[in-house]
Formats: sequence, C-alpha cells, structure tokens
Amino acid sequence: MSQTITIDPVTRIEGHAKISIQVDDAGAVTDAKFHVTQFRGFEKFVEGRPMTEMPAITARICGICPVSHLMASSKTVDDLMAVEIPPTGAELRRLMNYAQFVQSHALSFFHLSSPDFVLGLDSNPAKRNVWGLIGANPAMAKDGVLLRKFGQNIIEILGGKRVHPAWTVGGGVNEPLTAEKRDEILRTIPQAMDIIQRTLPWFKKVFEGFNDEIASFANFPTLFLSLVHEDETLSFYDGFLRITDAEGNIVVDKHDPKRYGEIIAEAVEDHSFLKSPYYKPMGYPEGIYRVGPLARLNNCKTTGTPLADKELLEYRSRLSHPVQSSFHYHYARLIEILHGIEKINEILLNPTILNTRVRARARVNRNEGVGVSEAPRGTLIHHYKVDDFGRMTWANLIVSTGHNSLAMNKGVLQVAKKFVNGKKIQEGMLNRVEAVIRCYDPCLSCSTHAYGQMPMDVEIADRSGRVLDRVTRD
Repeated sequence: MSQTITIDPVTRIEGHAKISIQVDDAGAVTDAKFHVTQFRGFEKFVEGRPMTEMPAITARICGICPVSHLMASSKTVDDLMAVEIPPTGAELRRLMNYAQFVQSHALSFFHLSSPDFVLGLDSNPAKRNVWGLIGANPAMAKDGVLLRKFGQNIIEILGGKRVHPAWTVGGGVNEPLTAEKRDEILRTIPQAMDIIQRTLPWFKKVFEGFNDEIASFANFPTLFLSLVHEDETLSFYDGFLRITDAEGNIVVDKHDPKRYGEIIAEAVEDHSFLKSPYYKPMGYPEGIYRVGPLARLNNCKTTGTPLADKELLEYRSRLSHPVQSSFHYHYARLIEILHGIEKINEILLNPTILNTRVRARARVNRNEGVGVSEAPRGTLIHHYKVDDFGRMTWANLIVSTGHNSLAMNKGVLQVAKKFVNGKKIQEGMLNRVEAVIRCYDPCLSCSTHAYGQMPMDVEIADRSGRVLDRVTRD
C-alpha cells in the first residue's frame, strides 16, 4: 500500500510550490516530485503591446529580480531595433545588473538559507527563520540587510526606484550617470566588501559540517549552461552560450544566444506549471542541465576580478572541478557577490562611465528578436515577435528557474530517498527536502504567477484517504 507525503507549500523560497513524496509499505521512498502550483500568463497578455513597453512590463513579473527582466527585455528590443547601443549605455546596464546580483544573492544566502546553517536543519521550525537568525546571530542578520541594501541603493540611484525601475530601455538607458551619483555609490563599496570578505571564511568553515547534505543535495552528473565572455571569463550580461558536461568537457561553445532554439527545447509535465527545458540533441529528459551560480563557475575559466579569482581557485581546490553538488550553489553565490562588488567598483572608476551618450534611438527594423542575459538564478531568455508597427504578436520567456526544473525534481527524489522515512514524519527530514530546492533559490513568480496565503500542512495518508500522521505550520 503506497502512501503520499505532501509538503505544501515549500517554505523560504519566492513563490508557491509543493512537494509530493511517494512511499511504500516499508516507508521507503519510491518517487518524489516538485510541483509549481502557480500559473504564468505574461507571454500571452503582452500580445498587442508596443515593443518599447516590454522592459517595463516584464520587469513586473517579479519584485525580487525585476532588473534581470529589464536586461533581457531591453536586449531583445535592441535586437528588434537592430541597433548597437552606446558603450557607456551598455556599461551602465552592467552596473545595475551587478547590483541586482549582489542584492538578490544576499537575500537568498542570509535570509532564506542561513537559518539552516546557523540554527541547524533539525532545529525548531518556529525559530528556523530570519527572526531566529536575528536572535542567534544578530551580526550576520545585520550584514545580510546591509549587503542587500547596498545593491538596492545602487538600483535606486540609477533607476529612481529600488523595485521596477524603468531606466533600462531599448537602445540603452534613459539618462547618464552624474559624478555625484557615482561618488555616492563609491562611498558604500568598502562596507559591502567588508561584509562579503568576512562571510566567505565563515561559510567555508560551516559547510564542512554538512557532509551528508553535500553528498545528497542534487549531487549527480548533469550538463551546465551559462554565458561566458570571449576570453572565457564569467559573464552576467553578454557573451556566448556554453554547455559543459559533468567531467568539465565543453559540449557547446561560442554559441550565438540568438540561436538558442538550436540547442534548447522545452517540455511540459502534467504535475507542474513550470516548463522543463532540456538540451535538444540529447532529448527529454536525458538532456538535463543546470544553470545559475554553480553552472557559471563551472563554465568560466576565471571570474576576471582578482579577489573573486582567488576565491574561485580555493573553491575548485576544495571541491574539485566541475562541482556537482547543488549544496554548493550557496558557496558559488558568495563568490559571485564578491565578483559583483569588484566589478561595480571597476566600472565606476572608469572615467567614460560619465559619458552622456547612453542611448541609441530607432524604430522597429526586425520582426523577431532575442535577448539573453544572466539573472542571479541563471540564464534568462526573452524572445519576441512583432508586426511592422512594433506591436507584440508573440513572446516566449525561458526563465532561470525553468532551466533548473528537471534538476530540482531529480534532486528532491535524491534527498527524499536519503532522509525520508515514511513511517513517521520528522521535521528535519522534511526541511532537507525543502532545503535542496532552496539551493537553487527558485523564483517561481518569474516563471509563474499567483497570489494568496501560504499555510503549511503535511500529511501521510493511505490509499483510502485515512490520515496516518499530520504536521501543520501556520
């Protein structure tokens, strides 16, 4: 007689999802699935809108990473207009994008995941949250707030608002950077650098106590997809698509992002509203791959900044290369924060950043365009078709969280088989199943859209529907 354990919702992630775990009579796990229960609709309801509105519209997909959609959407409109944006306009976009990475990664690490590291995966769920973190380690909680504030302040200085700034547009950006604003940002860099440089050593000691989790948190061979620069350095904004395999061999290299459809296809599964992209030549589901910090550090040769490169060398020496365990998304995320702060400083110290030529203007010159950039959670693809008047006729968005769909499902099953005993619900085992999803820092509002309250009710029931055990969280 099989039973089903349902975790609804998955906690400390952005958006709405649940996990179902099938167990047999002996309490052994036979199957597990990650269900995204929201429904997306942006691709459909943007039809008929002017293409110039797309960056502002798609930024509303999410309040945590609107800048990521601004970047990909603006690049798509650049392609539709067939323009080359001014170099300073491109650098200002990169500046905002680095700030987005810092603030988003800080939210994921300090507020969503660090309660597990500080309080323990088996700790009381009533305290295993940001409030418990404040009580147990107030300095770390404060660092998380300050580091996120650093990134959000840059976004606000550049775009006028911390959330949904309408500054990045087709052709570049709306206005240049002033010396006063540049200096205001520069003054905040030392504090941000201090925070990340004390957080990295702390985490490198802490993660050594999670060997069982490292071994089973989505630790399996897959492909890895990301953008890289021509010189093989880490890229957050432009470059070529690269795919490597689990041994570090390059499978696809220097692939034009506009031709993503040659290597990426999408599948739909009946248990989730989240699409499941896969590597087209290998087919579905064999073409499983991962994106995001883990993939980017696996795919690049160097980060291109000195402090982050030093950390990357240690990361690879400690973990081997390429890194397989999704637990190490957390470690990779911290290295990317350090890299982002270094790049922000580098861009601001270049005198050309104050150049006032920041936007190219044109009308529609192509009926189809593609824009690809890296979001904190991974590669983000916007693909639009327009009529001769620049009105949207079709859109397809392949969002970072979607790329990881197959890996998250496989990871949930691996963790459940390792830790779950279906005879009796234990808080720690359920939290570990959720925690493997938090490694990916999924942004489900980016890939789907819904609203509502999020109570949690976990039940074990037999085939007749009789509840055998139950745990409830308000």
